[in-house]
Amino acid sequence: MTDTDQTASGLARETALLLEGLGASLKAGDAIVVRSPIDGSVLARLAEAGADETTAAIGRADAAFRDWRRVPAPKRGELVRLLGEELRIHKAALGRLVSLEVGKITSEGLGEVQEMIDICDFAVGLSRQLYGLTIATERPNHRMMETWHPIGVVGVISAFNFPVAVWSWNAALAFVCGNSVVWKPSEKTPLTALAVAAIFERAVARFRAEGGTAPDGLLEVVVGGRASGEALVDDPRVPLVSATGSTVMGRAVGPRLAKRFARAILELGGNNAAIVCPSADLDLTLRGVAFAAMGTAGQRCTTLRRLFVHYSVYDRLVPRLKKAYGSVKIGNPLEVGTLVGPLIDERAFTAMQAALAAATKAGGTVTGGARATVAGCEGGFYVAPALVEMPEQCGPVVEETFAPILYVMRYSDFDEVIRLHNAVPQGLSSSIFTTDMREAERFVSAEGSDCGIANVNIGPSGAEIGGAFGGEKETGGGREAGSDSWKAYMRRTTNTVNYGTTLPLAQGVVFDVE
Repeated sequence: MTDTDQTASGLARETALLLEGLGASLKAGDAIVVRSPIDGSVLARLAEAGADETTAAIGRADAAFRDWRRVPAPKRGELVRLLGEELRIHKAALGRLVSLEVGKITSEGLGEVQEMIDICDFAVGLSRQLYGLTIATERPNHRMMETWHPIGVVGVISAFNFPVAVWSWNAALAFVCGNSVVWKPSEKTPLTALAVAAIFERAVARFRAEGGTAPDGLLEVVVGGRASGEALVDDPRVPLVSATGSTVMGRAVGPRLAKRFARAILELGGNNAAIVCPSADLDLTLRGVAFAAMGTAGQRCTTLRRLFVHYSVYDRLVPRLKKAYGSVKIGNPLEVGTLVGPLIDERAFTAMQAALAAATKAGGTVTGGARATVAGCEGGFYVAPALVEMPEQCGPVVEETFAPILYVMRYSDFDEVIRLHNAVPQGLSSSIFTTDMREAERFVSAEGSDCGIANVNIGPSGAEIGGAFGGEKETGGGREAGSDSWKAYMRRTTNTVNYGTTLPLAQGVVFDVE
């Protein structure tokens, strides 16, 4: 046993205690090794669910759906309300587990659980608002309307960087809409998923104790790799799959779902940009850019990766940014005051270094980016966030590197910077810093940002659950969480009721038979 492979390490012991306290059930094995990015130590070794186990889980979820869809929506909302209560009770423990398994600083680990609580609150209200329309009809003594019905088993494939929150955006809505859920978490972060499954079972037990009817199999968690993912994507009993991950993953998942005419909610890459205009409040801009670019060690899909600064304020803002980059505390995310924790693994670090080398070759000037040494955490991959001044938008700037790299470029013309802003394949999130109303309004107009999220005087990250989350182009086009995203988890039926004694046809068609 090596120093970085100690299943009896301090972090492993704490993880085991947290999982035990939350009631999580682990299937031990050797196929999936879960390491903490904090120090590289092994937290657990798990068995891997293959295609057969995933198919069996889908079968149980399908049977559960057939019972759950008969439960009135407000009653389904009561189960989600109880889930929110259980998450409040166990917020500290689950948030700590997120930090241990993902390497997030304490406030971000707790913040992820708060997102789960918030979406539960949203979904509870939604359970009484699954509204259809009454539609004007041209035929006398007829009524036309639309109704919404549960769709079936919802597959959720989540990524390592938000191991539980993104699941909840999907699952809370899926449950109140009358669906069951099969969840395949990232192989890098399955422990938090198993903990959430245990918390959900606590909510189910309370729901049943209060007289509610909840079938077994309402939530199935499969800890597996490619085989389980393919089984989930290909199974005809799963009419909807929500998948979060890279664009490469989306290119594999999307066509497979389309082949069998299933629905896809794809949340893929983001190469998010911000524009700093001449009138920008630079103090506010500094804070907004710093969090958006360095928060979560650059491992958010909404991380700020491109910054266009007007030439008139460039020399006032960029030196201040460099100072902030040089002073930010990098270290163990469990320690008070740490703002930047580790990258998820060595592969992420290697990709970051390759991107910085490519940027240098393209004429960029790099500040930061070196590996950082953190006492007691030598097995982790800590890195100084990198600020790269680029002569133009080229090479690695148009690609997403999932690491804390901010490419900074000057601009002079507003029309041109909008064009550059949109001239990348991704289209998730965006922002502009300005006090000029015309610039702000144009940015959020049809001829402005082409992203699914467009912000003014805040960074591109830190979305709230009340709005629909998702993006365009290679980001996949999916929408999760708030607004009317619930409609993706239901099927729509248009109904026409004839309460008269004649049969007039639409469009004036006459078809009389004796």
